[in-house]
Amino acid sequence: MADNETPSLADDSASSDPHVKVVSAGAFDVRSIIGGLLGAYGLILTVAGLWFTEASDKAKADGENLNLLVGIGLLVFAALFLAWVLLRPLKIAIPED
Repeated sequence: MADNETPSLADDSASSDPHVKVVSAGAFDVRSIIGGLLGAYGLILTVAGLWFTEASDKAKADGENLNLLVGIGLLVFAALFLAWVLLRPLKIAIPED
């Protein structure tokens, strides 16, 4: 890889090149940030739905506890995003000097 080229996503050929170092993006992967934010909002809505939703709030939504339902849905999607990060980590090929 030339000096003026930017690092790219690692593939099988990059891992066999002795002059290329493959590193993981770790916490800076956008999927982990999105998963964390979805999880935080999901946790807030789930807590609000379990303990802070009154009958008048449920009456506005045709008897459904929408805070609880949306909170659980966000927690499920957060778990999927974080599982995706753990099962398929982003690897970046960086040329060694």
